[in-house]
Amino acid sequence: MTLRLRRTAAVLGAVSILALAGCSGGNSANNTNASVGDGGSAGTLVIDAAFSIETTDPGNSYDPTGNMVAKALYETLVDFEGSDVSTPVPGLASWEQNDEATEFTFTLDEGRTFSDGSEITADDVVFTMERIQGMPEAKPAFLLDGVTVEKVDDLTVRFTSEAPLLQLPAILANAALGIVNADVVSENGGATDGTDSAQEFLDGESAGSGPYVLDTLDLSSQVVLTANPEYTGDEDPAFERVVIRNVSESATQLINLEGGDTMVAMDLNGDQVAGLSDELTVESVPSGQTIFLLLNQSEEVAGDLANVDLAEAMRYALDYDALLELAGEGAVQATGVIPPGYEGALDGGVSQDLDRAREALERSGYDGETLRLQFPNDYPVGGVEFTPLAERIQQQLAEIDIDVELAPAPFATELDAYVNGTEAFGLWFWGPDYADSANFLPFGPGLKVGLRAGWEADQNSEIADLAAQATNATDVDEREADFTAFAEAMQEQGPFVPMIVPGRNIATSSDVTGAVYNAIWEMDIAEITPAG
Repeated sequence: MTLRLRRTAAVLGAVSILALAGCSGGNSANNTNASVGDGGSAGTLVIDAAFSIETTDPGNSYDPTGNMVAKALYETLVDFEGSDVSTPVPGLASWEQNDEATEFTFTLDEGRTFSDGSEITADDVVFTMERIQGMPEAKPAFLLDGVTVEKVDDLTVRFTSEAPLLQLPAILANAALGIVNADVVSENGGATDGTDSAQEFLDGESAGSGPYVLDTLDLSSQVVLTANPEYTGDEDPAFERVVIRNVSESATQLINLEGGDTMVAMDLNGDQVAGLSDELTVESVPSGQTIFLLLNQSEEVAGDLANVDLAEAMRYALDYDALLELAGEGAVQATGVIPPGYEGALDGGVSQDLDRAREALERSGYDGETLRLQFPNDYPVGGVEFTPLAERIQQQLAEIDIDVELAPAPFATELDAYVNGTEAFGLWFWGPDYADSANFLPFGPGLKVGLRAGWEADQNSEIADLAAQATNATDVDEREADFTAFAEAMQEQGPFVPMIVPGRNIATSSDVTGAVYNAIWEMDIAEITPAG
C-alpha cells in the first residue's frame, strides 16, 4: 500500500484544551489483531492519543478525547457525515423549524434503543438537555444558553429560543449533548435541578445508545470500550473491543504505529507524517483552528499605535507560504477570521504586498518603536510550535523596518494577559465550539475576542452591525452573505492578522480504514473498520 495524503478543504477545527499528561506507550491492550471474529466483528482496535479527557459523562465533558469517546457511547439528535461538518444531517431525529428560526421541532426515529434495550423517547431528550442546563458549571452548559426544551409527545421535542438560532442543529451535533437514558441516570444521581451527582456512575458505566459501551476508564492511561449488543443505528461496531491509550508523545505514537503496537495514531506532526513508510495511511486535513496576530486598539495598552493601519501593514508584509512551511501537512493559509470550510469563508487569503504594507505602516504613525510580541511557548497548536513561528514573523516584519522583540511565556501565564486584553501585540489561536460560523463572530468589535484586542463596538460600528445581522439572520442564504461581508470587512479593517489553519494528521496501519478527523468529535470510532 502506498502512502496516501488526502487533503480535505471542508474540514474544520477543534476546541483548544490543555492535554493531560500520561503514559508513553507500551502494549496495554490484549488481543490487538483486527481479524474478523465469529460474530462479524474484529477483535480489538487500538488507538493512541494524547489524552484530553476528564470524564466519560457527556454532560460534564468538553475535551477533545472526551468528545471522541462520547461520540462512540452516546448518539446525538443531529449528526455529520464523515469529516464534513458543513451540513448537519439527522442523527436520532429529523427536524423542522419556523420561519423566524426561533422554534425547532425534532422527531425521534422509532425503534431506537439504549444499551439496556429500552426505547429512546422524548423524555430522555428533555432530561438530557435540562440536566446540562441545571449544571451551570458544566463545560457544555453554554451550548444551550437561552434555549427552552419541551416534550410535545413521546417522540417529539421542541426547542425554543427568543432570538433566531439557525446554528441550533449544528450545536445539537456536539457529542457533549449525547442523549442519556433518563431512567438509568436518574436512578444513579442524575437530576435537572442542579443537584446532579451522576458523573461518578457515568465514569464506570455508559447509559447511551451509541455503537459502543464503556468497559473501563482510567484517565491517566486508557479507556476501554466494547461493542453494544443492543445498538439499533446505522454504524454497527466493527470491533468487539476498542482500547484508547494515553500516549502523550507523538514520537512514541509513531514508534507504536510503525512497530504494529497500535492501529491509529492521533497526534503525529507534519514532519513525522512526511517520513512514514508506504505501509501506513495518513489523513491530513486543516483543523479549523486559526493562528493569528492581535494588535490592541486600546490607547491605554498600545498608545499611539492603537490603530488598524498597523495591522494592515503586518497583514501585507508577511510571506504566508514561508509561514506555512513551519506547519507541515494538512495546514492551509487562513483566508480570514472564518477558516476555510465554514459558511462565509473567503475563497483566498492575503498575498504579500510590501508596497501596500509600507503605505499602511506610514499611516499608522509607527516610528521605529520596538514592538513586544507576546505568545505562549509551551503549547503547540496542530503541531505548530509558536517560538519558530514568532521568529519567522519577526524576520519578515523586519523587511518593512518593524522592530519586534519576542516575549514568550508559559501558556498559563500568558493566557491571563490575552483574556484580560492587556497585550499590545500577541500571537494566539482560536477554535470553534461547534460547527457553525457563528463561532467566529466574537472577533468583531465589542465582542469576546474583539475586546481582548481592546476593540470596542463604537470603534467600527459597520462591522459590529454586520456581526449583529449574522447573529439575527433567519434566512440561510442571507446569513451566508452576512458572514462573507463580515469576513471581508475584518480582513480590510480588523485588528487581527489571520495566518495559519494548522493541519491534523491521523495515521493508520494497513489493518484498518475509515479513521477520519472531524472538528467536533476528533474521530468517529464507529467509522473505523478492518481493511478490506
